[in-house]
Amino acid sequence: MAEAEKKKSMKSWFKGLKAEFKKIIWVDKKTLGKQTVAVVVISAITCGLITLVDSVVLEFVNLLIK
Repeated sequence: MAEAEKKKSMKSWFKGLKAEFKKIIWVDKKTLGKQTVAVVVISAITCGLITLVDSVVLEFVNLLIK
């Protein structure tokens, strides 16, 4: 009896999952490309800024230690 209820529950869950996937609005390739480039550029800029700040702080700490 419990096994049948478990299967029914699983079917219901997958049915709900399928319904939710139908609600998703997928972006077109052009928009996806633009957003990907934006993420990569912003990530590179952020990486550069973190590297710069880290280098400045490291030099400052080295000055304090010497």
